Amino acid sequence: MQTTRLTSAQRLVVKVGSALVTNNGAGLDLAAIEDWARQISVLREQGKQVVLVSSGAIACGMQRLGWSKRPKSVHELQAAAAVGQMGLVQVYEGAFSKYGLQTAQILLTHDDLADRKRYLNARSTLTTLLELGVVPIINENDTVVTDEIKFGDNDTLGALVANLIEADALIILTDQTGLFTADPRKDPNATLISEATAGDEALESMAGGAGTRIGTGGMITKVIAAKRAARSGAHTAIASGREIDPIIRLANGEAVGTLLVSNTPPLAARKQWLADHLQLAGRLLLDNGAAVALRDGKSLLPIGVIASEGEFERGAAVACIAPDGREIARGLCNYGSGEARLIARKSTQEIENLLGYVDEPEIIHRDNLILTN
Repeated sequence: MQTTRLTSAQRLVVKVGSALVTNNGAGLDLAAIEDWARQISVLREQGKQVVLVSSGAIACGMQRLGWSKRPKSVHELQAAAAVGQMGLVQVYEGAFSKYGLQTAQILLTHDDLADRKRYLNARSTLTTLLELGVVPIINENDTVVTDEIKFGDNDTLGALVANLIEADALIILTDQTGLFTADPRKDPNATLISEATAGDEALESMAGGAGTRIGTGGMITKVIAAKRAARSGAHTAIASGREIDPIIRLANGEAVGTLLVSNTPPLAARKQWLADHLQLAGRLLLDNGAAVALRDGKSLLPIGVIASEGEFERGAAVACIAPDGREIARGLCNYGSGEARLIARKSTQEIENLLGYVDEPEIIHRDNLILTN
């Protein structure tokens, strides 16, 4: 079953952990990083879009600063991240350039994905980069965050990014073979779980355990990350990064490590989130042509908006009101209320003249919109 589930994945998030990136703390593993770049280049040639979430900034900084033990002080961790990020991004850029691929560095905090406006900005940036054929390299912004350094992990970040870009699959590469029924280092009878359902409560008790001396996390964070990713319909594979070509083999449907399956269709997950979990901040009054276009599955363009009611920021959830006064849809608005009022009844080409810039040609993109009537 793994074959059909992952071979159809066109947008993937690949997450690599600190132990792999730094060869268990010995320093950046240049050979491993170049090999990941090679594998991702193969996926790009197959027409797939790939985002890489990489740990390793703090671990790299520790090595550069000559620290053998992960410090506990937040300021020392932030300093290590700042030093390490320089080396990390240089190595990735060099590795991918050998295969003719452009990369982009994106540093995120969990707050960036919790705030609607920043969420939409991050989503727009990432989807634009992917459309341009660029490979985004994402890490948590450990230089400025505090609690995230203490309690965060990039498994969670990988899942949040998978949700953000509506990825079809999340591949977590680790220094373990996959998820076992028990800790194989302690229980000789432990067996590898080749496939299970993401979110199965029994998996969390099996995972247990802490991370390595280099990273945070551990298998439990990967199981929880898979549960998060499944909410937007993404399957999660947990596999050893030390296998031969794990990224290529997984994308081609080979059974490597553990596959945690999402039983939620991606469209249903996205639409349910829009329909049930957002408070509406305002209303856009539409003309008949726009109402028909939305019902036909199209995006909402400014020219179809008669007026904007309420005060809201970019990324807020708003109702779309048909000429007869009924709410026919709701979605995430690409413009704040003041901007929406300025560009209402105007063509897309006029947006830049009116605002001095263009965030998006649509006032609400169809991917961020659900019909309610």
